[in-house]
Amino acid sequence: MATTNENGLTITTLDNGLRVILQETHQAPVASFWVFYRVGSRNETPGLTGISHWVEHMLFKGSERYPQGEFDKVVARAGGQFNGMTWQDWTTYFETFPSDRIELALDVESDRMANAIFDSEEIEPERTVIISEREGSENSYRWLMDTEVQAAAFQAHSYQHPIIGWREDLLTMNRDDLYSHYRTFYTPNNATAVAVGDFDTAEMLAKIEQYFGSLTRGPELKPLRVSEPAQLAQRRILLRGADRTSHLQMAFPGPNARHPDFFPLTVLDAILGGAKGMGLFGGSSSNRSNRLYRALVDKELAVGVGCGFMPTIDPYLFSFHATMARNITHQQVEDAIWAEIEKVQTDGVTAAELEKAIKQTKAQFAYSSESVTNQAYWLGFSDMIADTDWFAGWLENLVAVTAADVQRVAQEWFLRKRQTVGWYLPEAG
Repeated sequence: MATTNENGLTITTLDNGLRVILQETHQAPVASFWVFYRVGSRNETPGLTGISHWVEHMLFKGSERYPQGEFDKVVARAGGQFNGMTWQDWTTYFETFPSDRIELALDVESDRMANAIFDSEEIEPERTVIISEREGSENSYRWLMDTEVQAAAFQAHSYQHPIIGWREDLLTMNRDDLYSHYRTFYTPNNATAVAVGDFDTAEMLAKIEQYFGSLTRGPELKPLRVSEPAQLAQRRILLRGADRTSHLQMAFPGPNARHPDFFPLTVLDAILGGAKGMGLFGGSSSNRSNRLYRALVDKELAVGVGCGFMPTIDPYLFSFHATMARNITHQQVEDAIWAEIEKVQTDGVTAAELEKAIKQTKAQFAYSSESVTNQAYWLGFSDMIADTDWFAGWLENLVAVTAADVQRVAQEWFLRKRQTVGWYLPEAG
């Protein structure tokens, strides 16, 4: 039975386990429909890393109803847009259409959930595509740093794996592996459908029941329970590559999205590195008044510096990154970042800094959720990592952060013995 909560959402669960979230809004004659699956690199095991991303690719190869290439044509004729993406905690697909065409999205996504072909002749070409994608990423110093630091920061948790997977696994996976992954995780009871836009809620719910209600419930999946051991000593890695400049990355274990320290750390992130919109559609503040920019770029220690923190199901990382200025050492930059961290730990932050950080973060949040496409994404994203109340309470929790909260989380989360540090140097010679 459908229920409408205090945030104006209609939330229900079909008999087959599909969770449905609807938000009716009539700002424009447009609607967006998303299906989120609770599967990403977090759910992968050694030997099968990158399989979620590969399956996502295969689901654009078509079904009997929508052969390869037909789906693209149908969406284009209807004036829509579409995409799919894989993340650590989830995989998702969406379509945004003029509201009188949104039923097409339900048809496409219900078909995708049940009837993807996984043609054996498509496996090898797609393997080549994905390995080429990985090889292209390997040319990026930033991707290499992120991948190697992430792998070093986690010893037990599957967050240690890159979303695209390790090359060796991509070379050995086969059609049976991919199809089994699809049949295990692409089920109504492992998914959330989200619709936001110009529609009648009762009619939309009836249409979702029509298209998805007959799909067979999948196996009940056991919750993933992996606890990362406490880090007792700092970890360091040294990378060399073709990039002509030197780079640094520092990462600390951070809390998950539900943790009470998540929002104070979000504010601290804005103070140190500038406000950001979270999620895939967020922007970032371009101001040059944040602490790291003033301490490193203005003083010509680095040509670029920043930090990052994102909401996840399980505890993830708070990371710092910098690109060295000419004739500046990694140790100088590392010391300068630590000096800014320790200033917050010892002296705290000013009321003006706190107010500015919260104001700018609110603005980025508004930017990243202004369209029906973005709103639907946020609702599904939040439902994957926490719940819809997390999204509804985002602004309230943000503005409740105090200067004392910011100082405390800096003291508790940024410890030298818990850091993982990567130094990237140009190849010798």
